[in-house]
Amino acid sequence: MTVPEPGTTAVPPPGCPAHVAGGVPPAEAHGGTLPGGLPVGVPLTPLHGSAVADDPHGLYARLRAQYGPVAPIELEPGVESWLVLGYPELLELTRNEALFSKDSRRWRVPAEGRLAADSRLQPMTSWRPTLLNLDGAEHQRLRAAVADTLARVDHRQLRETTEAAADALIDSWGPDGTADLVAQYARRLPLLVFTQLLGLPDEAGAHLIRLISHIADSGPESVRANQEFQTLLVDLVRQRRTTPGADLTSWLLAHPAALTDEEAVHHLVVLMIAGNETTICWTGNTLRLLLTDRRFRATLTGGRLTVADALEEVLWRDPPTQNFPGRWATSDTVLGGQFIARGDMLVLGLAAANADPAAQGPGAHGHASMGHASIGGNRAHLAWGAGKHVCPAQHPARIIVETAVETLLHRLPDLQLAVPPHELAWRPSPWSRALISLPVLYSAFTPPRPPAPERPSAWTPPHMSQTPQTPGAAPGTASRTASGTASGTVSGTASATEDPGRSSSTPSDATSTARTPGSAEPARRSWWNSLAGWWSGR
Repeated sequence: MTVPEPGTTAVPPPGCPAHVAGGVPPAEAHGGTLPGGLPVGVPLTPLHGSAVADDPHGLYARLRAQYGPVAPIELEPGVESWLVLGYPELLELTRNEALFSKDSRRWRVPAEGRLAADSRLQPMTSWRPTLLNLDGAEHQRLRAAVADTLARVDHRQLRETTEAAADALIDSWGPDGTADLVAQYARRLPLLVFTQLLGLPDEAGAHLIRLISHIADSGPESVRANQEFQTLLVDLVRQRRTTPGADLTSWLLAHPAALTDEEAVHHLVVLMIAGNETTICWTGNTLRLLLTDRRFRATLTGGRLTVADALEEVLWRDPPTQNFPGRWATSDTVLGGQFIARGDMLVLGLAAANADPAAQGPGAHGHASMGHASIGGNRAHLAWGAGKHVCPAQHPARIIVETAVETLLHRLPDLQLAVPPHELAWRPSPWSRALISLPVLYSAFTPPRPPAPERPSAWTPPHMSQTPQTPGAAPGTASRTASGTASGTVSGTASATEDPGRSSSTPSDATSTARTPGSAEPARRSWWNSLAGWWSGR
């Protein structure tokens, strides 16, 4: 990458598609003048709507072929940006904090009055006093508080809590053998776990789900629900200031970084939104892979790959966050052969960078090789970002998702998709890679394992209430023993390792009987509205 000398003006590279000949200032595009290095007189490729939902990988491949590792895009009509598609370029972007800042107040689009007050980009790009929006010492202070707090979570307890919540959800399903694994499982499970992590009472999980449903509806109750959700977190912080407990909220407040109440509330929102959205998408995408990919499912049932391998496969192929804004150029520069003007916004193309041949090695051909790349624990993907802003919650997230998938496969060993794979629809978000619904069929429950004996721990969450096993379980289905771990296998064996990234679980052979296809009502397309819309792209 070429950086102009201090005090000089960057000169676009010869033949750059983003500039007219002779250095003539950019002309009008999309109804307004676009200063800087973005294309002139040519339509920008939209990173919104059906294109990014229907075939994102095809979209990224076309952009790479036309522009190279950095491509001009449109985030919404009249709002331009750059999408970083190249693996080396994305690493450079995330590691050069001096040239590419996380502070969105540097963005020239709102400074020029070109970002509407009701823009859907407002929640995603508005500056907040969190680790997501700061550089330097302040970012390190807040990141240390969050990372150290998450590091105090006991992994064994987290597995047991997640498994108990998963069992309770599965037991709540009706007797007709149908379910929507997005609406009834992936979307609900993280909230039930996070309410306990944060130190909220058991009943708060169901209450939060109701509040979020109202917020997502954008209906008459959404404003009240939004206010009630924020009030809930403010009250929680105040309570833990005076009466600390063994929970994330108390540990965050007690950290030497000395967060204010406002900073603590902001970071609890970040943990809930980022943690929930990531685990929702990761769980749903992994289950989809197991239910639709004949190659992978045949290999998994053969015992050569584990659930942990499936999780890595998804992080390479369909990471929960496919794109993430962003970075803002602090001065004129060149990245990936494109002239980047000061104040330009750059979007991290995480999924596209994973598909970059530079990340796949010699002889690789995009996603065809990703399964082989992920086997053996290759975690060189960029699903978690890179540099100083790499996600600090990846290990707890991995435990929650791995346990969620393993528990479901154990309880419903004959799980099968209820619709043809091509009928599965994706949320039209430029940021998250998330299914709208995942309808399935099954014929039998296996009983949940008995509760584990209590043990001393730095973190002891409330126990999830469990309902009795659904009557009518098919005879001969496997049953867990009390000696099994929370990451036990469908065949009855279990792994005692504490490494959150490895597991020995494999699903049993299918034992399903014929059933009329059907499924629960598809999940709603929106999520968290003003609170979580900034993450999901609404």
